[in-house]
Amino acid sequence: MGRVSEPASRLSRRLGMADVVLIGLGAMIGTGVFVVWTPAAELAGRWMLASLGIAAFVAFCNATSSAQLAAVHPQSGGTYVYGRERLGHAWGALAGYAFLLGKLASCTAAALAVGIYLWPNQQRLVAVVAVVVVTAVNLAGVHQTARVTRWLISAVIAVLVVLVVAGVASGERADTAGLASDVAALDVLGAAAVLFFAFAGYARIATLGEEVKDPARTIPRAVPVALGIVLVIYLAIGGALLLVLGAGGTAATDRPLAALAGEAGGDWLEAAVAVTGGIAALAVLLALIAGVARTAFAMASDGELPRFLAAVHPTRRVPHVVEIAIGLAVVVAVLAGGLVGAVTFSAFAVLIYYAIANAAALRLRTDERRWPKALAWAGLISCLLLAASLPWQTVVLGAAGLAVAMLARHLGVIMNLRS
Repeated sequence: MGRVSEPASRLSRRLGMADVVLIGLGAMIGTGVFVVWTPAAELAGRWMLASLGIAAFVAFCNATSSAQLAAVHPQSGGTYVYGRERLGHAWGALAGYAFLLGKLASCTAAALAVGIYLWPNQQRLVAVVAVVVVTAVNLAGVHQTARVTRWLISAVIAVLVVLVVAGVASGERADTAGLASDVAALDVLGAAAVLFFAFAGYARIATLGEEVKDPARTIPRAVPVALGIVLVIYLAIGGALLLVLGAGGTAATDRPLAALAGEAGGDWLEAAVAVTGGIAALAVLLALIAGVARTAFAMASDGELPRFLAAVHPTRRVPHVVEIAIGLAVVVAVLAGGLVGAVTFSAFAVLIYYAIANAAALRLRTDERRWPKALAWAGLISCLLLAASLPWQTVVLGAAGLAVAMLARHLGVIMNLRS
């Protein structure tokens, strides 16, 4: 297979392999690992780890498709670029809008989680402050984003490791029966869709295509490495929750990791986990806003969004206008929305986004392919199946949002043609 030359970049290529993996970890290990276990256990009961396995498999299929496409198209924008290049402009636009809507919801969930864990009585105020601080860090440059993420994610992983070890060593054991054993297959799939929310951050890696050194080599290697690390951590946490709290105990609490900490290590560990939850959500918010801004930057450059959003700062070489716009949009959503609704809406939109990524990967030539074509087919079918398994209200709202975005685009195209 011929080596793809590194294209010229409008942004600064400063991220190496370790930086890229850390940004992916920062996007995945955060809000999801602290909030998804409760609804997952409520749906799947003691089959929760089976749902986790399904979510991981779907994430792996999506990751292989994204990594292959990123190697061929090492540009900012992720599946927006891949769909446009491989399927047509309308499909690329649909992917872009799905990404923006889904990840704005993810940013909202992450910001609210910061407030819930650090200061529950003033959660929206804390969330707004977090968005302002994170936006300021991103405006300082992508290298600063990677540096701050490195410190945040290191602290989070350290506390999670202590939590798992304490849980296993505590001697506390729950009733292994957990919830009722007659769990429907659709419930297991629904839990997998919710758990997929905790894996979806690896897309941040692909959206940084114009800021990665040697992207054709770095991105395909970084995506599975980051995903593999996260899967090991999630399996350990899910196993500890079922061991100590059981499925019923996990489903009965809004803060399952804090409850696990209280059972395993007492008040000191529970307090540490609460602080870690806020730090983890902050790390996710940092990586999310950077990734959302890069996709919006690419779409604005192509005229799918207002072109003034494609401005690049003359000295820091970051898309500063779109960074500020995304920050303002998240602040509005934080003041108007809620955590659970943000999580489910994000899951639906992101699954549609990855369905398009897998469809685009099916159009790769043999010399561009690094993994079997069957993985792209499995990813496409799985994404659509999991999206349909979410609550019908979420499906209707998500589909309506995407339809409105595409209609607005169509009318805009018509008006451009008439002018």
